[in-house]
Amino acid sequence: MTRFERPRSVAEAASLLAAGDWAVLAGGTDLYPAHVGRKIARPVLDLSRVEGLRGVRQSDSGWTIGATTTWTDLIRADLPPLFDALKAAAREVGGGQIQNTGTVAGNVCNASPAADGVPVLLALGAEVELRSASGARRLPLEAFVLGSRRTARRDDELVSALHIPARSAGARSVFLKLGGRRYLVISIAMVAVMIERDGAGRVVHAGAAVGSCSAVAKRLPALEARLVGRDPATLAACVEPADLAPLTPIDDLRASGEFRLDATLTLLRRALADFPP
Repeated sequence: MTRFERPRSVAEAASLLAAGDWAVLAGGTDLYPAHVGRKIARPVLDLSRVEGLRGVRQSDSGWTIGATTTWTDLIRADLPPLFDALKAAAREVGGGQIQNTGTVAGNVCNASPAADGVPVLLALGAEVELRSASGARRLPLEAFVLGSRRTARRDDELVSALHIPARSAGARSVFLKLGGRRYLVISIAMVAVMIERDGAGRVVHAGAAVGSCSAVAKRLPALEARLVGRDPATLAACVEPADLAPLTPIDDLRASGEFRLDATLTLLRRALADFPP
């Protein structure tokens, strides 16, 4: 029989992780489908009852999304327009039952190239908080997701939260996704853009990221730098093919790499052309 533990505190969970090799369970929407028809070989550590890991909290430094916060929790949370892209991505994560159970942190830990939440979190400048029996550390999201299904989480660590830095009231975000159909689909390409404006309407900070076009979602630093200082009416014209240099799209059954690049350019220009005021 597989060992199953459901700790009540982060300290208890960290102690268990330090003592053995565990399959970490939050919502289960990745773990259970990966084991259809076969036994889960490792003991299971269920984080769903750990106190303090669920919910979205605001402080002077920004927002904290607890590791067991579900996509439905996020959709229903009272959040500023900065989070509109993340809420839009949340509505693309499977159907309602998956959104009710699957967690934001689990989407990050699964490290799929097509994870809907990751490009948005990259554009928002998210950091990942990791806890172990020996302490806590934070990593930028781009340093946490190392490749397809690979992260920087050590076996003795759990992801306890995601942190989004504070932005002004003028910050907005957009998420666009292209798939073979409108709903319940793995993306061909997806983009996320965050723009923060000053009182005069000029861009003071920008984040742009692309998913499903590399082994991991990628930020576009050249485009981000070029957007700063621009008037909102000129943003779409800033996008150039050279901005997609960080991407390495593949040919697969959903689309060719060439099509993915062309679609990404279109999605970026469309997102910036229709950017909310």
